[in-house]
Parts: sequence; C-alpha cells; structure tokens
Amino acid sequence: MTSLATGFARTQRWLRDHPLAFDGALALIVLISMVIGSFAEPNGEHGPEFGTRTPAARSVVLMVLVAAALIARRRTPMRVLVFTSVLSVVELGFGDPSAPVAMAAVVALYTVASRTDRPTTWRVGLLTMTGLTGTAMFFGSTPWYTQENLGIFAWTGMAAAAGDAIRSRRAFVDAIRERAERAERTRDEEARRRVAEERLRIARDLHDVVAHHIALVNVQAGVAAHVMDKRPDQAKEALSHVREASRSALNELRATVGLLRQSGDPEAPTEPAPGLDVLDELVTTFRQAGMAVEVARADDGIRPPAAVDLAAYRIIQEALTNVRKHAGPDARAEVSVIRVGLTLEVTILDDGVPPPPGQEASDGGHGLLGMRERVSALGGRLSTGPRFGGGYRVQAILPLQAHRGRTDDDQGTARR
Repeated sequence: MTSLATGFARTQRWLRDHPLAFDGALALIVLISMVIGSFAEPNGEHGPEFGTRTPAARSVVLMVLVAAALIARRRTPMRVLVFTSVLSVVELGFGDPSAPVAMAAVVALYTVASRTDRPTTWRVGLLTMTGLTGTAMFFGSTPWYTQENLGIFAWTGMAAAAGDAIRSRRAFVDAIRERAERAERTRDEEARRRVAEERLRIARDLHDVVAHHIALVNVQAGVAAHVMDKRPDQAKEALSHVREASRSALNELRATVGLLRQSGDPEAPTEPAPGLDVLDELVTTFRQAGMAVEVARADDGIRPPAAVDLAAYRIIQEALTNVRKHAGPDARAEVSVIRVGLTLEVTILDDGVPPPPGQEASDGGHGLLGMRERVSALGGRLSTGPRFGGGYRVQAILPLQAHRGRTDDDQGTARR
C-alpha cells in the first residue's frame, strides 16, 4: 500500500510538472470515449444496444477536432470552449444520430470554470448549458424529452459547478499558504527585532558599567601616582579603592556578559541587577573618589518595577560618571529621587563647568544615548542640558506602571 501511494504521488508530481503531456493524454481519453459512445444506441428495441450503428465520417472528423483542441485548454480556455461548443452544436443539430461530441465541450467548460471568477463561470456555464441543451431539444434527431438531452444539461451544469469548486479550493489553499508565509516573515522580523533590542540593552549595560568603574579607577590611580612618594598611606588607600572599583566592574561585567550564555548554562549569573536599594553604595564610590555628592529622596519607600528600578540606577550612575569626567575636579553633584503621582522623577544637578561644544560627540555620545533609550523603552521622558548660571542638569521622568508591551524584556533582563 505504501509503494502504491508513493508511485501515485510520483506520477502526480510528474503530471504537474508536464501539463502538456497530461492534456494530451486527457484529449486521447476523451477521443476514445467519444468514439466508443458513437457506436452505442441508447434507444434500441430492447434497451441500449452497442454496435448497431456506425458514426458518420463528419462525426469522426468533428470528434478528432474537438479532442485535439483540448490540448490547448490551459493556454486559451475560453477559445477552446467556444470552438468545442460550436462543433458540438453542429453535431447536435445535423447528426442523425449525433455522436457525443459535446463531451469535449463539457471538459472545456470545466477548465474555464476552474480558471476564472465565479460570475464569469456562471454566465459562461449558463450560456453553454442553454446553447447545447436547446440545440439538442429543438434541432436534434430525437424527441426533446429524451434522456440524452437531459444528460447534456446535467453534465454541463456539473462541469461548471466542479470547476468553480476546484477554483475555490485553490484560492483557499493559496490563502492559507500566503498566511503561513506572512506569519513566518513576521516571526523572523520579530526575532530580529528582539535580538536587536537585546544587543542594545547589553551594550547599554556594558557602557554604564565600564564608564563608571573605569572613570573611578582612573581618578584613584591618578591620586595614588600623585601622592605615592610624599603620602604613601593615602596612596595605599587610593589603590584599595582602585581594587574595589575593579572588582565591582568585573562582577557587573560577569553578570552582564552572562546574558550571552546559553539558556542551559549552569554558570549563568543569578544575582539581581542593581537598583535604587544600592544607591548609597554607588554614591559612596564617587565620594571616595573625591567628588561631593548629596542625595535627596522622597519616593515614599516604594519599590518600582524592576525595569524602572534598573533604569533609574543606571541613569544616576551615568550622570555622576559624566560629572566626574567633564565637570571639573571641584564639581559638586546633587541627586534627587522623588515620587510624583504615578511617576518617578530622577534629577542629577552639578555646578561644574559644562563640556565644550562637541565634547559629547567626541566621546561617542553613548552615555546620553543609552539614557534616552532606557527612558524611551519605558515610555518616560528625559531632558538634559546646561543649567542657568553654570553646571549641567539631567532629569528623567519614569512611569511607575511601565508599558507592558515594551518593558517585559527589560524586566526579564533586570531579573537575571
């Protein structure tokens, strides 16, 4: 049974790849059927009889012509239908008795119905049914009520209905295939979008971690080099700060890079991402580097969503790092975290010298760009710029009820 099904499927594929051969075989089968039917006498003395009549030469010629026309039924279906219908009308009106030439018109009508729209199918089908049946009833050699005339009516109607059903099925299958392909494209686009978002998120985390800790390491190393000879105790303390900052940088880098591990990797990090709970520790690192930082919090002790908590921490970290890098050695910074309704306002102010024009661009602009990406992903607002009278201001307004569709991935990253 399996080999039979395999052979049938192989034959079907071959016929689909060679439509002209299939149409030639179909034309031959129709011709043989018409020739055999022309020897049958349905109204014999004792019922249907075979071999009691012989088709005329004209009938044989017409059968050969309509069968040959079926070879071109795919290329010009409407012309083939008109040609076979006209020859069928000739045979039905003048044949005595008539040969079953209308069989080719039935096949041509099926082809037209399977390749055109439904209104055209019913118009052409009705015209063909009326023409062939009317000719057989009113101009044929048999009475109008004979079963042959009713058979012509039935076969043409079934051909039109079957062709329309096949066309509808093809359209349905094509629609399903197109929908599947569109879903596949959408799934690929969604996967690429998620990969791009994950890449940007990891890049932001890496930039924040590296920029903050390397800036502290640079400052403390400079202090140690400056006081190494005259004040070794202070140099030793600065080097200990360098060691702590480098250790923190390595830990956070390990946690961030762990996102690139495979899902089943047992060494993937599980420690929580930093948030406002460790804000004091962050500020302490800057104070140890010699920068004066004041913190004011009026957030009512709320625990914001993980994505908002991480974004607020990273914004403060990057802003203080920029103050240390660009605002001068004597700059002072103020950090405020305030809850206003359903939003969390994070503001970082400094009184240092603002960076000269083009300074941010020379650094690549990744810090402010990362801030904007984080805030935009949460549906918040970010404003940055020089302060009147000197200094710089960074303010982020983050919604406490984050947009679900845009922050679920960020929350998943924050829980790593």
